[in-house]
Amino acid sequence: MKNIAFLILFLLANCPLSAQVGKLIWEDNFNHDSLDQTKWSFETGTGVNGDWGTGQLDRATNRIENVHFQRNVPGAEDGCLVITTRKERYEDRNYTSGRINTAGKASWGPGCRIVARVFPRDVKYPGQGFAFWMMPGELPQGWSWLMWPQGGEIDIMEYVGAIPYHNLGGVHFAWSWENNQWQSWNHGHLAAYYSYAHQAVPNPSEPGYGGYPPANDDLNAGSAGFHTYGIDWYQDRMEFFVDDHVYHIHYLNDGSAFKKDGKDELAVLNFSGKRVGVSEYSNHFSEWRPFEHQMFAILSAGVGGGPQTYGGAVGAEAVFPCSVFIDWVRVYELGTVTGVDEKENDAGFRVFPNPAQGALNIQVKEPGHYLVRIADVSGKALIQTSMSQSASIDISSLTKGVYMVFLSDKRVAMSKKVLVL
Repeated sequence: MKNIAFLILFLLANCPLSAQVGKLIWEDNFNHDSLDQTKWSFETGTGVNGDWGTGQLDRATNRIENVHFQRNVPGAEDGCLVITTRKERYEDRNYTSGRINTAGKASWGPGCRIVARVFPRDVKYPGQGFAFWMMPGELPQGWSWLMWPQGGEIDIMEYVGAIPYHNLGGVHFAWSWENNQWQSWNHGHLAAYYSYAHQAVPNPSEPGYGGYPPANDDLNAGSAGFHTYGIDWYQDRMEFFVDDHVYHIHYLNDGSAFKKDGKDELAVLNFSGKRVGVSEYSNHFSEWRPFEHQMFAILSAGVGGGPQTYGGAVGAEAVFPCSVFIDWVRVYELGTVTGVDEKENDAGFRVFPNPAQGALNIQVKEPGHYLVRIADVSGKALIQTSMSQSASIDISSLTKGVYMVFLSDKRVAMSKKVLVL
């Protein structure tokens, strides 16, 4: 059972979601007329089981019909990579597609923001889909391979024509190591939908198929224009966002968001009036903790899929060719401020990290002699100290929940909420 008292306090937090990013460490702006093969590789064929693991019907190729570059795309910063699915007989399939990845050339892990700017212009019908996702770029010591989903999978953007008003972001993982062997039951999946209309998790949170095809100018559909899709990847969690609106926070360890009970959990909570999916956990076994290791990026289009996977069955009305435009992919170092963090108010008062665990840092712009109080939501002071301009306060005695931090001197009185995990 979820820790209901903690969830109620969590709902009261009302903290804006933001992250600070550091320097740019990798990018491809797709401003050339061919694929930069120092950064990317083509992936061709149909996957290890003939359907890419999702029931897809397409064969991926490295032809310009499926992967090419285009200038002067409306809304793009410059040139674009274009990945196109086609209805055509090619070798043994009636559909073709394109996919590229950074395997063996670039991979990233905790401490990074990974983001792409994408326009899925023609993805409007069931059976059409596009994904920006990640797979393992590291192997456990002593192993030459890593079975899915023991190695994990991150779906940053999973956009399908059958659900045109929403994007899905989440993780796949295994519940048991099973000596790195496949077991059909051994698969966990925690994900949340993003509504372009509400810039948050929709209500209901599982939108279901329908509403296709959207009009070209329907801004509530992802196919109407460019959006940025990304994750901020911390040591303990990943925050999924579209256009900097965080809609899913996945914690890696049991007990980080809910009661420690050995159960995977997902709940939709409220931050600043926005619905956000909060989930835990994926570190189920000691042999390999998938999201504490580096992963490589994949950009792929597909056709078809099983009833509960990817794009679903292809409708007779589906229009091909179906093109997706990728403006750029960029990777940044994350800054020192983590995740759910209130922006500085006019008084220049900061508390970080937020959420906090173990210690809380406080900074003010103007030096002085400040009284510091940390109180529960009823106003009862639990910790009291003083500082001049900054302090690091031991909060290990506090239980999970929302607290108020009060600072005051002879000139001003300030306060902020902080979430303690």
